[in-house]
Amino acid sequence: MDGYAFDIAHLLSGSLVLVSFMMIYQDRIYALLNTFAMQAVVLALAVAWQAFIQGAPHLYATAAIALVFKAMIVPWALHRMVARMGIQRQVETVTGVVPTMLAGMGLVALSILLMLQLTAAAESALAREDLAFALSVILLGMLMMVTRRNAVTQVVGFMSLENGLILAAAGAQGMPLVVEISVAFSVLIAMIVIGVFLFRIRERFDSVDVETMGEFRGDRP
Repeated sequence: MDGYAFDIAHLLSGSLVLVSFMMIYQDRIYALLNTFAMQAVVLALAVAWQAFIQGAPHLYATAAIALVFKAMIVPWALHRMVARMGIQRQVETVTGVVPTMLAGMGLVALSILLMLQLTAAAESALAREDLAFALSVILLGMLMMVTRRNAVTQVVGFMSLENGLILAAAGAQGMPLVVEISVAFSVLIAMIVIGVFLFRIRERFDSVDVETMGEFRGDRP
């Protein structure tokens, strides 16, 4: 059972990293939102499996929160925002897809090497390697935020980064239930604030391209 549990946990955590690469590769906003929903489903499965193998029932609440809010409500809300604001469906990037993917592979390699060295004294090999995968997801989310010019795609990058944090907390022997509940409410509040923020940007600048906003401020010649 230990080897079986180890393999399934690694499969789910590794799948989360793979879906993060799929998000970086997407060049359409709707495809990106659908891929983010897929990432949230994989996260829910990974956390539910951690709840099973750790004997931590409260982690099932985390999995349910990820499934309902991250995989359903957040993508649906972002779909509606994109449709109502008439945002350009093409994902605009700072650099090309190939350099971004290469940078992502470098970040994943760095995450694995760094985390396995820092947690060499940890008792659980499963926790060590799950933390390495979680750090990879976090860094890939940050990479998406840096390399995307559209405010909506940067929001998705931030949410992906948060998914990595949840995976790290679940792999490190779980988190308190009060933290899970606060995360759910924070996601709802963040979506309300993000919605207002995006509509105000669209109304003021007639675009959600951060480069356009920089030109408006005079930051670019």
